[in-house]
Amino acid sequence: DCIPSERLKEYVFRATVPHGLSLEIGDTVQILEKCEGKKILMLLYRNLLFDSCILWKGIFPACYIHLKNANVKNKGQFETVIPTEDSVITEMTSTLRDWGTMWKQLYVKNEGDLFHRLWHVMNEILDLRRQVLVGHLTHDRMKDVKQHITARLDWGNEQLGLDLVPRKEFSMVDPDEISVTELYKLMEHRHRKKETPVQASTHHLFVQMKSLMCSNLGEELEVFFSLFDSKESRPISERFFVRLNKNGLPKSPEKTERQTTLFVDLGNNDLRKDVYITVHIIRIGRMGAGEKKNVNNVQYRRPFGCAVISIADLLTGDCKDDQILKVYTCNTENEWYQIHENIIRKLNARYNLTGSNTGLAVSLQLFHGDLEQIRREYMVLFTRGVAITKKLGFSDIIMPGEMRNDLYITLEKGEFEKGGKSVARNIEITVYVLDGDGQLLKNYISAGSAEPPLSEFHSFVLYHNNSPRWSEPLKLPIPVDLFRGSHVRFEFRHCSTKEKGEKKLFGFSFVPLMQEDGRTLPDGTHELIVHKCEENANLQDSARYLKLSFSKAGLPGNNQAVKITKESFWITSFLCSTKLTQNGDMLDLLKWRAHPERIADSLSKLKEIDGSEIVKFLQDTLDTLFGILDENAQRFGLKVFDCLVHIINLLQDSKFQHFKPVMDTYIESHFAGTLSYRDLIKVLKWYVDRIIEAEHHDHIQQVLKAAEYIFKYIVQSRRLFSLATGGQNEEEFRCCIHELFMSIRFFLSQESKGSSPVTQTQAVFLKTFPAVYCELLKLFNIREVANFVRDTLGSLPAVTHVDCPLEAVKLQCIAKTVESQLYTNSESRCILLPVVLHHLNMHLQEQKDLVMCARILSSMFSLIKKDSTETSVTEEIDMIVESLLGILLRTILEITNRPQPAGTALRLQFQDVTGEFVACLLALLRQMTDKHYQQLLESFSNKEDLRDFLLQIFTVFRILIRQEMFPKDWTVMRLVTNNVIITTVLYLSDALRKNFLNENFDYKVWDSYFYLSVIFINQPCLQLEMFSPSKKKKILEKYGDMRVMMGCEIFSMWQNLGEHKLNFIPAMIGPFLEVTLVPQPDLRNVMIPIFHDMMDWEQRRSGSFKQVEAKLIDKLDSLMSEGKGDETYRELFNSIIPLFGPYPSLLKKIERETWRESGISLIATVTRLMERLLDYRDCMKVGEVDGKKIGCTVSLLNFYKTELNKEEMYIRYIHKLYDLHLKAQNYTEAAYTLLLYDELLEWSERPLREFLNYPMQTEWQRKEYLHLTIIQNFDRGKCWENGIILCRELADQYETYYDYRNLSKMRMMEASLYDKIMDQQRLEPEFFRVGFYGKKFPFFLRNKEFVCRGHDYERLEAFQQRMLNEFPHAIAMQHVNQPDETIFQAEAQYLQIYAVSPIPDSQDVLQRDGVPDNIKSFYKVNHIWKFRYDRPFHKGAKDKENEFKSLWVERTTLTLVQSLPGISRWFEVEKREVVEMSPLENAIEVIENKNLQLRTLITQCQARQMQNINPLTMCLNGVIDAAVNGGLARYQEAFFIKDYIVNHPEDGEKIGRLRELMFEQAHILEYGLAVHEKFVPQDMRPLHKKLVDQFHLMKSSLGIQDFPAYVRASPIHFTNGSPRICRNSVPNAISPEGARLTSRRSPLSYPAVNRYSSSSLSSQASNEVSNITGQSESSDEVFNMQPSPSTSSLSSTHSASPNVTSSAPSSARGSPLLSDKQKHSRDNFCLSPRERPCSAIYPNQVEPTQRMLSHPPGENCLPRSDPNLAAPEKVVNPTPSSWSLDSGKEANSQVTECVGKLVSPPVPPRPQHQGSPARNIRSLSPVATPRSPQKSSAQSFTPSPTECHTSGLVSNSPGLSGSYSSGISTLSRCSVSETSGAETQPSDHLLTTSVSSGSDELIRREIKTPPPYSVYERSNSRRPVPLPHSLSVPINSDPPALPPKPHQLRSNKLENDGKRCEQVSRPRPLPRKVSQL
Repeated sequence: DCIPSERLKEYVFRATVPHGLSLEIGDTVQILEKCEGKKILMLLYRNLLFDSCILWKGIFPACYIHLKNANVKNKGQFETVIPTEDSVITEMTSTLRDWGTMWKQLYVKNEGDLFHRLWHVMNEILDLRRQVLVGHLTHDRMKDVKQHITARLDWGNEQLGLDLVPRKEFSMVDPDEISVTELYKLMEHRHRKKETPVQASTHHLFVQMKSLMCSNLGEELEVFFSLFDSKESRPISERFFVRLNKNGLPKSPEKTERQTTLFVDLGNNDLRKDVYITVHIIRIGRMGAGEKKNVNNVQYRRPFGCAVISIADLLTGDCKDDQILKVYTCNTENEWYQIHENIIRKLNARYNLTGSNTGLAVSLQLFHGDLEQIRREYMVLFTRGVAITKKLGFSDIIMPGEMRNDLYITLEKGEFEKGGKSVARNIEITVYVLDGDGQLLKNYISAGSAEPPLSEFHSFVLYHNNSPRWSEPLKLPIPVDLFRGSHVRFEFRHCSTKEKGEKKLFGFSFVPLMQEDGRTLPDGTHELIVHKCEENANLQDSARYLKLSFSKAGLPGNNQAVKITKESFWITSFLCSTKLTQNGDMLDLLKWRAHPERIADSLSKLKEIDGSEIVKFLQDTLDTLFGILDENAQRFGLKVFDCLVHIINLLQDSKFQHFKPVMDTYIESHFAGTLSYRDLIKVLKWYVDRIIEAEHHDHIQQVLKAAEYIFKYIVQSRRLFSLATGGQNEEEFRCCIHELFMSIRFFLSQESKGSSPVTQTQAVFLKTFPAVYCELLKLFNIREVANFVRDTLGSLPAVTHVDCPLEAVKLQCIAKTVESQLYTNSESRCILLPVVLHHLNMHLQEQKDLVMCARILSSMFSLIKKDSTETSVTEEIDMIVESLLGILLRTILEITNRPQPAGTALRLQFQDVTGEFVACLLALLRQMTDKHYQQLLESFSNKEDLRDFLLQIFTVFRILIRQEMFPKDWTVMRLVTNNVIITTVLYLSDALRKNFLNENFDYKVWDSYFYLSVIFINQPCLQLEMFSPSKKKKILEKYGDMRVMMGCEIFSMWQNLGEHKLNFIPAMIGPFLEVTLVPQPDLRNVMIPIFHDMMDWEQRRSGSFKQVEAKLIDKLDSLMSEGKGDETYRELFNSIIPLFGPYPSLLKKIERETWRESGISLIATVTRLMERLLDYRDCMKVGEVDGKKIGCTVSLLNFYKTELNKEEMYIRYIHKLYDLHLKAQNYTEAAYTLLLYDELLEWSERPLREFLNYPMQTEWQRKEYLHLTIIQNFDRGKCWENGIILCRELADQYETYYDYRNLSKMRMMEASLYDKIMDQQRLEPEFFRVGFYGKKFPFFLRNKEFVCRGHDYERLEAFQQRMLNEFPHAIAMQHVNQPDETIFQAEAQYLQIYAVSPIPDSQDVLQRDGVPDNIKSFYKVNHIWKFRYDRPFHKGAKDKENEFKSLWVERTTLTLVQSLPGISRWFEVEKREVVEMSPLENAIEVIENKNLQLRTLITQCQARQMQNINPLTMCLNGVIDAAVNGGLARYQEAFFIKDYIVNHPEDGEKIGRLRELMFEQAHILEYGLAVHEKFVPQDMRPLHKKLVDQFHLMKSSLGIQDFPAYVRASPIHFTNGSPRICRNSVPNAISPEGARLTSRRSPLSYPAVNRYSSSSLSSQASNEVSNITGQSESSDEVFNMQPSPSTSSLSSTHSASPNVTSSAPSSARGSPLLSDKQKHSRDNFCLSPRERPCSAIYPNQVEPTQRMLSHPPGENCLPRSDPNLAAPEKVVNPTPSSWSLDSGKEANSQVTECVGKLVSPPVPPRPQHQGSPARNIRSLSPVATPRSPQKSSAQSFTPSPTECHTSGLVSNSPGLSGSYSSGISTLSRCSVSETSGAETQPSDHLLTTSVSSGSDELIRREIKTPPPYSVYERSNSRRPVPLPHSLSVPINSDPPALPPKPHQLRSNKLENDGKRCEQVSRPRPLPRKVSQL
């Protein structure tokens, strides 16, 4: 050990010289060479903690180390240095080093409690280690210290989860040095000691008197504690006596022994709930509590109170808190003697509380164990002093040498005369003890422990009572020599309260303590005579009254004068003495020589004497018996023998068993009967010979029970005779013994049925027979005794009955034989072994008494050492293998397959017997050598027997490897087991090769062998990588890596299989794959060629790897689901890559094969699966549900469906994903997920098996259940539109089967969903684009970008924080540019997050008039495929005067692989498109959006949807004020100047469009001011007037005098209809030709919301942008005040800008060299649609391709803008306006007679018949359809240039959840609807138009790639989204009374529909499945 030198300041040596070796404290070094006494060449094992021997050699000063002696084992490369020190010291050192590392980890894991406890224990161990190293301890003290050390080591190991250490006498044992059975016993003993502490049989009660709390004390008190048995109504202990002062405190507080006691020697029977602690309190003072103080101060003992507590309150645990006992008093003093019993019985009428605040404070505690042990453990308690209070009488166990001589007398009661007084007397008893001479014996009266004895005792006084009952016990500890002649005198006095307190004597009683014959006072109650006496002088001469009679029971019959006296006094006496007796028969026996005629009578009465009396005089009694036997054996021999048997059997009682050593001592030292052996043998043989004929066997059985001690007397007598005579009569003695054993064998050989008397007698003898062996060995040699035993045991009957008790006893006898000294000797063992094996074989064959069989086998193998090479041992092993090996295997199989018992005790016994049999098998196998295995294998007569044996032993080995076979911390036992198994397998593999290959091939045996090998390798206890370095090093040194050994054996056996390998493909692919996942390089090197071999043979057989691939995939997935990964599964990917990836050996072999391509394909598939499984495993370790888990599950689910096509695995992961969604409350996503499984099913009656949680049912039933569950989840997720589609589908099924009850319920459910759509509010979620860059992300996220649907109320900052919490190691990127390749390849995690705007597909719904906002809100954020993000930048030179000249916008459109929402909250981006918008196009879009916002606010104001007019006021103010101050003028300066028009001739149309929008904005403002004037409150009139004035200035600044005709002719169309505006005005053409229409917007503009951010613009530019976009100077004010057109905005004043652009110059984008001021902040780059400051007023624009709507009749049809055309070709004419501010006309709509009701459902309509396609829009009738049945005119569907479609919803409901996020949504996702139409054809009938996309829209959708998880879209194109449409329902004839059959109904409808198709246009069909939406 390296320690610092005292002369050096440094604690470590830093090597600064050449070849120097640096040393740390605690390093262990080995000296190789010493030079010059200063420097040493060293070999260093640093901390002994390295896996392999990492060696350093070097030199250092010798003064830095402390030398220790050591031994070197295995010198050479693998040598081990073992210190020559106490093994406990070595264990302490290594254990503390292991703990040190783990102790620090406890601090890291924040396990503070264990951290501090372990710290204290480590310090204790170090302190104890110092004591051991000093070496100054005594032997006993060293033993105690080692016991303390090992106890602490075991505690620490248990707390840290380390291995259980087997120890023998405090030292670790080497498993190789002892047998396996002995090792198992040591392990089991330590485990049991740890689990179940030994129950103590002796208990002690500690009592401490604290105080008595009472308000009116004033007198001294005496308190008596005792234990009382309420069941037997008697006290069971002496009394503990405490004196209290007038304050209720102990009188002697400094003497703790006066106030504390220990009630000792309580047995288990005394700890019952009916045992109580009783407390009696006596006061010392006046007669009456209220009397005045006497003049002469006479003190009386008077009753005060009583308290009781049950000892059951202390049984639950040690109660260390003080107890406050209530004190009661009796109502009448006559009841005082039984007040405690009344309290226990709760006889409330007889007692009451002494006071409400009276209480007795005591401390009670229960101790368990031996008193000496308690003294050691609680030394402080005994050092301070504690009184010992004994039990009444002897304890449960009487110990030899115990000296007691206590006489207990209880003053019971008295009957006295009045004595001539009118009232009863106050009687006090005074007790004295006097000797034979009448002298007072002082200090021999004890009132209780803790107080010194008294010379006289005064009883308490009962007031005016001539029949007092005291029941007051006393103890008289009088010495034995003073007993004879002594007597006790009781004096009775009347205590007068009137005569000056005088105590007047009026009588006395006495009782002598010993009778003349030597007997003491008998136990029991005695009625004593009260003799009259009024003078004390009369009592001076005791001789005078001792002649009188003392007891009425002893009076002669003629003494009538005394007998008739009425006065009597009763006492109860009880003697507890080890020297005195009350039994006259015992005295007669001991004095047999004085009365020879009484010998026979005394011998007969001996059996009636109490056992405690016999053991008192055991030696004297035995001397008496053998004295009688020697003198008169013929006459009294039989009776003496019977008495001896009685005494011997008496000592078998547990109460007297400790007197056996007394008898042994007597036999060895005091017994002198030299001739007794003859008589004892003769009588014993006489009894044995009469067993068969005897009718009653009780006495004979008693004789045989005493056989052990009878033989002891026989042997000792013979030895004494031989010593005295020189060995005479030896042959005679041997002959007698042989004859005796012949009689025994004869009686044992008798067979009898059932439990006959003979059988019971045989059992009795067998129980005592093994105890005779040691006695026989004293006179016979060991072979003779072994022959005696063998012949005796061999004589037992072979055939026994099932219920025969002899069987168990027989095994017990054999067990004791095997454990005896006789069996230990090898010479006698070879004689006994055959008979032992014979009986064991019989019992194991019948599986009886397995516990005892296991015990016998354990004892047998414990004697056989591992390295025994003796010939006798080899022969014994041969016999055991031949007799027991097969039965042992079968027994273990039967035990382990048997169900375990229910009871805890039985289960423990069951486990014990299994472990013992396993240990015996292992011990046997470990002892077997090559010769034994060879003989074993040759012993099988045929291959069938050998096959059965191999199958049996392989199965047993698999059982032994199970985790539950041994406790978790039994690593030592597991390693020994594995070592034995692999050794045995190596032997048996040869037999497998030789006997079961080629034509004898047996698949079952080989399969069992391979599975055993795989299980063996995968055992947790062999995974060395999981262990600490020191533990791993120890295992490798002792056993090596057994996994590699077994792997080599697998490879060797596989190579021998040849063509039989095909039998194990693909069955063994999974198990072998599991082996390759073990992170052991050598093992993988061995196993990889087997995979190549499997692939080769599979290719030969079937030409493909389908089976191999399927098995690999199943196994990999099962490994994950079984949770076998733990931490080692982090290595899984690195395991598979070498296996299937760039591993040289496998790939090289594959490349040489003809099946190279398929092999590489297999590698790729498995590798991709492993990547996903690894990610899945890692994600599932996290506790809560997060997006990472869901995304990983989606990735794996898609892989199983699209790449592997494994439907069952696919369905399993569907339900795993479903459960994850439910846990996260993603109800919409859960519904979409379950829909995947629903789509796999059909409406058929095909039966389905039980699967997952589904019962066995038909396919129809399961699909119905799924439909209902999905509808429920859509409902909870507020995705009611999708639920309606499923309701309709389910209703169709119910209708088909005429299930009208369920049909009704389904229709009601559908109706409720419609109601929820219209009545409940839904929040529009935010959408965020997230990029995951870097190699540290899981495979399914790595270097990919996703769009995520946010949670309710989740804004960008909250979302970003959530993502950073899910990926705590990720770095948030501070820009929105696409990262470069260095970021992709970085070994890190980068997150790029910003908000995006959805581009709804359902533009026709959003742009339709009359559709409520509640309906539109669904289509804005559902079924979204595309999202958009805008980034502003400057191209070219920036004009400082007007930045808008160079302000371009980069618009990014993201297309997903699947629409949101779907089976996940996020989907990967499939396509990314980036376009640039010119400054002119940007200006057009800005003004368009502002105009749309103005229309929206005006509409809301007109419809009175706004609670106040402030939003409209602020918007008007912002636009007008900005225009007046130069906002629109900036656009005029930029784009209307001559230079721009000349330089950009291609923008002519756009310039015209911009000019038109400016005029249109002015017109809208004028109309808005008119509306504002109508609703503006009075206090805001001045502001309104200011707005009107500024508006005129704005018009003049724009040069507007009057609006153009096309502006004046266009009315403003509002979404919900203006009360004064005609809804169907026919637009006028603005040109004479009427053909060329001006485009409403630039064809280059893109749908969705413009997002601008001015965070990086200069302040000037920001102001300019603000001015132009219509914001006031206070951007915050505008931001807070302007309303949002979003349907889910929480309030209009909290809407944020949807148009946030960044005008950073292109040169600065993404540059890391910009200054902080120039860089975008994190908040502005993770751009939120709510918080971009620039343009919060522009709703979404829509692609031209999404605006195709039907037009009213008479309207000019506009050409559709084709997205495939070039930009100049897309320009179309705008729709002419048809309204002006003064327009108030309404056009009458034309309605034909056949027009039915116009139905415009707010949700996807119910699917119509497939044969009714939508008509071409050119064939529509010019007559408009009515809007409702109540109105005769229908408004045109033509959206006007100023029409808006949405209004803000205000919702603060916390209950909104599910698929709708709580975040305030982006502003309106749709833009102005572009009017598009076609030429109309006149028609006779009105046809309802179908709201449908154009053909180009359908094409655009159909070319989109299907989602990977969609079931039916693999081959089909994406189906169109169901959209609401107008439907004209013609008047039909009345329906039939009963519905026709479903098939007829369908066909009839189809026919009718076909006819109607010519007249009425039908909507396009809806998709059948919601997941296709």
